[in-house]
Amino acid sequence: MRRILFVINPISGDIDKSDVHQMLVQVCKEHGREAGLFETTGNNDLDRLQQYLQQHAYEAVFAAGGDGTVSLVAQAVQALGLPMGIVPLGSGNGLSKDLGIPQDPAAAVELVWAHREQTIDTLSVSGHFTAHLADLGFNALVVTRFSEGTTRGPGAYVRIALQEYIGYEPARYRIETETETWEGEAFMLTIANARTFGSNVVINPDGLLDDGWFELCLIEPFPAAAAPRMLYHLYSEGFEESEYTRRLRCRRARIAVLGQDTVQVQVDGEPLELSTPLQVSISPRSLRVLVP
Repeated sequence: MRRILFVINPISGDIDKSDVHQMLVQVCKEHGREAGLFETTGNNDLDRLQQYLQQHAYEAVFAAGGDGTVSLVAQAVQALGLPMGIVPLGSGNGLSKDLGIPQDPAAAVELVWAHREQTIDTLSVSGHFTAHLADLGFNALVVTRFSEGTTRGPGAYVRIALQEYIGYEPARYRIETETETWEGEAFMLTIANARTFGSNVVINPDGLLDDGWFELCLIEPFPAAAAPRMLYHLYSEGFEESEYTRRLRCRRARIAVLGQDTVQVQVDGEPLELSTPLQVSISPRSLRVLVP
């Protein structure tokens, strides 16, 4: 592939973007590639990007940003059948980690000329596209507060999480899949197409991006004294070793939040308020991605 478009979010993560444009263009030029640049503004980005791609003949599109930029590019290229690459520049970079993409931007850009192609599943959460993870409950609250602030980076996320943990009240859910029904309280409920949050929390240790299934990973309410052990399990791929966790494997699900008409959800790092119940479904092997 010779003509590559880089989609850049100028405010993602805590990385200085002043030299990123120049690096991408220069490296591609050195390897005989033509690089185009498309900068997001937060205003109608998906429609703008899709129109731009329809008007210009690019062979692949790279998301140069965080999880939100990756989700934006994934939606745009899926509709057109183009492959997507990732240059991780955000705070979390969750999908790129699950795909084994180098976290150093200079190394990740080498996927332009040295890659293989993998086709992965995508999800719909009440009509909203998801390539990686979505969740309800505590993490969705923290992501919402994070998006409302002006400070980026992992430190800001941890500070908000500690503040919100005190006094947090879990919701009660009713989940119906094609094979089972579960009802109960959950501290957090993750709709997982993949394995790992950008924070390196492994919420779904056995998850695969291309198996035609997704997992509902629940953390039930736990006493404060159990929090250190819970964190240990989450950072050591021991999710199912905790007495406060459970996992439902499915191809479709209906998720009701009892007593609530709407619920705060984070979808690939973007906070949304959606009507409940949520309807979740999977599109097997529907997104082409470039990986090492």
